[in-house]
Amino acid sequence: MTSLATVALSVSHVALALAVTGHVLAHKRDPGSAVAWIGLAWLSPVVGSVLYVLLGINRVQRRARELSRSATGGPLAAPPAAPARTGDLADLELAAYRITGRAAANGNAIEMLHNGDEAYPPMLAAIDAAAGSVALSSYIFRADAAGNEFIAALTGAHRRGVAVRVLIDGYGGGYVRSDAYRALRRAGVPAARFLHSMLPWRMPFLNLRTHRKLLAIDGTVAFAGGLNIGEENLARSRPRYPVHDTHFRFEGPIVAQLASAFAEQWSFATGEALSGAAWFPPPRPAGPSVARAVTSGPDQDLEKIELLVLAAINAARRSVRIMTPYFLPDERVITALALAAMRGIEIDIVVPEHSNHPVIDCAMRAHVGPLLRAGCRIWLHEPPFDHSKLLAVDKEWCFVGSANFDTRSFTLNFEINAEVYCSLTASKVHDKILANRKGPLLEQALARRPLPVRLRDSAARLWLPYL
Repeated sequence: MTSLATVALSVSHVALALAVTGHVLAHKRDPGSAVAWIGLAWLSPVVGSVLYVLLGINRVQRRARELSRSATGGPLAAPPAAPARTGDLADLELAAYRITGRAAANGNAIEMLHNGDEAYPPMLAAIDAAAGSVALSSYIFRADAAGNEFIAALTGAHRRGVAVRVLIDGYGGGYVRSDAYRALRRAGVPAARFLHSMLPWRMPFLNLRTHRKLLAIDGTVAFAGGLNIGEENLARSRPRYPVHDTHFRFEGPIVAQLASAFAEQWSFATGEALSGAAWFPPPRPAGPSVARAVTSGPDQDLEKIELLVLAAINAARRSVRIMTPYFLPDERVITALALAAMRGIEIDIVVPEHSNHPVIDCAMRAHVGPLLRAGCRIWLHEPPFDHSKLLAVDKEWCFVGSANFDTRSFTLNFEINAEVYCSLTASKVHDKILANRKGPLLEQALARRPLPVRLRDSAARLWLPYL
């Protein structure tokens, strides 16, 4: 390489590294992440700066700000009134209102459904009965025996004049090929793949996924939880790799919040605004529960679900029960749970003995030492793998939906949960979590792991932000 080329490369490196340093200092809040990106830019000439441009800049947040200037016209356009709850949960409801900007809605009916066996039939029946609109968002949507029933129902609704919109994640729904998406498009059903592109310069969006599982019908009935669409969720079909899960049916004013969350994401993905009575009819009370939709993602909703989890743990007076398929929270949640245990709160965390991601299982075992030492109880439930995401506090409040207890769900994925102020629903969630407690994960057992295993698990934990 000539001296002139060397000088040009050096000047380019310094200029790019300075630009990256300035951008990082202006936009990165986490000191560890900031130091890592600045170090990479300076120590890896040009390549480090290019990696930052591709992977380090949150373009989704910028896109969300652009779209926020033209609201979707849903019921969340006007700021809600401040809550006025009294009692032990008053502080939690106030915090949730300030975190989300949504008022808790009274008058909801909520039903807990187990697996696709209980959830799919009423979901399909609701699509078949739809008169105005159907909104479906799913991380995984397979074109198998289970998925084909949904494809047929959605196609039938579209052909009889119902406004149908389907959003499938561009990665979880099949990155190279999405058969469900192709079948819907062939039938003329308006469907989109979220943040999907085969263009190399858009590959960074692979790490940003819509993990939401949501079905809203006519703005009056909704289903949400952890359940994807696939035959593995049907226990009666005896799949080779069964997946158990928990889903919920909602009626009442919270449906407007859930439908509005879909409309915002549909507008983000396609540019089409959904509005009018077909999507947002006047809300009508349907039951005794107070509930609120909580959205989170790497846009304007950054970390809202995690912040609400932290508020709920701090509000607990008797118990915190957690069930999650993947348990890799950041240090803020670890500390909150440990402190709650230290002040006498019963903390039970139920995770699979073996999940469908062995690397996450390894990382989890290297991650939970501080919780066990603080007095939290961690339980391993036996196969089949359970994909439920549940949190119950004091048998009075629960938090259910698509978000796992991991850094990916809290910071990278687009998620949707519902918080419920209802002792009946919270008790059902609480009891389901406790019923899945099997063998305890003990600190002594973790300490007895061979050194190579402990090193492997610790190495897996280094990938915590991306698992």
